[in-house]
Amino acid sequence: MIIRKSQAEIEAMAAAGRIVADTLALLGESLAPGLTMLDLDAIGDEYIQSQGAYPTSKGYKGFPAAICISPNAMIVHGIPGHYVAQEGDIVTFDVGVTLNGLIADSAATFPCGEIAPEAQRLLDVCQAALEAGIEQATLGNNVSDISRAVQTVTEAAGFSVVRSLVGHGVGRSYHEDPQVPNFISGHRGSELKEGMTIAIEPMITAGGPDVYVHDDDWSISTADGSLAAHFEHTVAITAQGPRILTMPTRVLVP
Repeated sequence: MIIRKSQAEIEAMAAAGRIVADTLALLGESLAPGLTMLDLDAIGDEYIQSQGAYPTSKGYKGFPAAICISPNAMIVHGIPGHYVAQEGDIVTFDVGVTLNGLIADSAATFPCGEIAPEAQRLLDVCQAALEAGIEQATLGNNVSDISRAVQTVTEAAGFSVVRSLVGHGVGRSYHEDPQVPNFISGHRGSELKEGMTIAIEPMITAGGPDVYVHDDDWSISTADGSLAAHFEHTVAITAQGPRILTMPTRVLVP
């Protein structure tokens, strides 16, 4: 069931979204060679709670950390551990924040120091795919219009769309209907109506689309070891067009 939000709920989600976005910016600024993923998780956790909010991932279905942190070939749901960031890595932070009972969700992949040109191109294309998807998040369109836009931008650049992971509704719960694939699946999907709030999140790879789940039953990486990128915004469908609810007040440097 798709839960359409009131204007008051959308404003409350935007307040959570500002904390999400500022957390991402802080993590991107903090990422440096020598820090462990646990160090970065602690930075994000402390900041979110200092804002009077709660990291939605912490304890969600047993997830043991505040932030999903996924380096290099890991796509999503990485459990922060003792891996030490190195020059040339790319690291994805996926942040959910609960504030006054409502949730916003966003992700970004950041470079650690200087990265290879092809890695930077992967990040640039994933951001462009997200922007293209958001442009299609308008009244009267269908979910498939978002999916087509993301897939077109990604594959035109020679990269692959992960097909076993999708975007989703968000707001009152972390994961709501509808699903928002990043590829055309054969049916149009739900019509986009005012008050819908969705997480649009391209997950793309420099190699093939296949993935595997690690033994921790959370972390998901590319099957071929290729680099992966993941960018996400929570977006409200409004009469004025798509409204991004996870916009930073800090400067977000990808």
